[in-house]
Amino acid sequence: MIDPPADLQIPLEEFEFSYARSGGPGGQNVNKVNSKAIMRWAVNSSPSLPEAVRNRFLQKYSSRLTTEGELIIMSQKFRDQARNVDDCLSKLYQMLSTVAQAPMPRRKTKPTRSSVEKRVATKKIVSVKKAHRRTSYDGD
Repeated sequence: MIDPPADLQIPLEEFEFSYARSGGPGGQNVNKVNSKAIMRWAVNSSPSLPEAVRNRFLQKYSSRLTTEGELIIMSQKFRDQARNVDDCLSKLYQMLSTVAQAPMPRRKTKPTRSSVEKRVATKKIVSVKKAHRRTSYDGD
């Protein structure tokens, strides 16, 4: 089980792991060992995700999903499978932590009097500056 925030419990049985040969430096080890971890997770059919979290996840990470609605995460950062599997799970953990809580709705506020006065004063300064550029300036 991975333990994302907001008490989301996702059993490891929902994930499908496959392994491949990793790229990059490593000598003979790279040519012999399948250390790259590829994790697939069916987000749409996952019973562990609450509907609200699933909708936020699908909206935010829609570009990372396949046409079947599967999320694919790969890791070849380390030279052994177990650490790459843990890296895949931590990447998913970070993705879930960004969508676990609903965003706070924005409350409209009225601008303060000083900010309005500052904005108007700045506009006047710019207006005078532009007026000076004209050939027939009728000074204030």
